This record gives sequence, C-alpha cells and structure tokens, in this order.
Amino acid sequence: MKDQTSHMTRRDLLSRSAALGTAFVVGTSYVASSTAAWAMEVAHLQPATMATLIQMARDIYPHDHVADEYYATAVKGYDSEDAKDIVEAGIAALNAAAVGQGFPSYVDTGWERDRVDILRGMENSAFFQMVRGGLVTGLYNQKAVWPLFGYEGESYSQGGYIDRGFDDINWI
Repeated sequence: MKDQTSHMTRRDLLSRSAALGTAFVVGTSYVASSTAAWAMEVAHLQPATMATLIQMARDIYPHDHVADEYYATAVKGYDSEDAKDIVEAGIAALNAAAVGQGFPSYVDTGWERDRVDILRGMENSAFFQMVRGGLVTGLYNQKAVWPLFGYEGESYSQGGYIDRGFDDINWI
C-alpha cells in the first residue's frame, strides 16, 4: 500500500504555504520554498528545525539579493546524526526565546528586527557560535553565490590579480 503521508499535491503545497504565511513549507521529510522553486530533503533534523535554521542563517548574514536556497545549502551540513542533538536543542531554545518575547516561534516572528533581538540574546551560546561560524564558509564558499557579490573567484589559475584589474583604481 502506498504511503499517503508523504504525498502532496500542488494544491496542498499552495494552500499550506498560504496558510503558514512564512517563506517555507514544511513536510514530513522536507522543507520547500513557498515563493521559489526549490526544496530540500531532511534526513536527521525535523523539517521545522531546518526551516528555522534557514531563517536564522538569513538573519545572521542578511543579503536581500541572495535567495533562500543558498542559505539552505549553507546549513544542509547540520542535517547529520552528529549535529542533530545540538541543533534540535539550539532551535528549541531559540523558539523558547521567541515565545518568551510574545511570538509564536522564531520563524513566525514577523519582523527581522525582532528576530535579530532574539538572536542577540543567545549570541554567546555554543549553538549560535557554531552556526555563525559554519555560515562563513557554508554560504560564501558557494560558487553560485560569488557572482551575486561581484567576486570572480580565485585568480591563481589565471595568472593572479596583477594583470586582471588589480591596478584599476579609478576612484582616486
């Protein structure tokens, strides 16, 4: 017999995303965007945990011109057996802090400023530092993100920067 719990029609997807009011649709084993064409399978974390982790990543390193899918790729490494316990506990603490400030959860905190205030309250925690530190490489080492920041990539294989615009100083 076919498992009906993981089957979702297009109509179900659209109605769930409209009802949630968030940028993510959380299924039984996946997180999907309600506004763009991407989804990611989640193996060890709860899908709601992964959606919260993606929002947290966006709030720590906010770039309006960078799509959520790149943030999802950046935090995908936390969906492991080794990181599961600390991430689940960290997201539970983040949600508890949001509830303590009168919001339903971190993801459902509508204003970025309010979410950042919640993050500031836990910025000294090991969980926050782990996520923040991992995002530096997880987000900015994605070659697909480089053009969004005007970075052309490494130059060693092309002879270095000296002959590739290093001395183009037209602002002096």
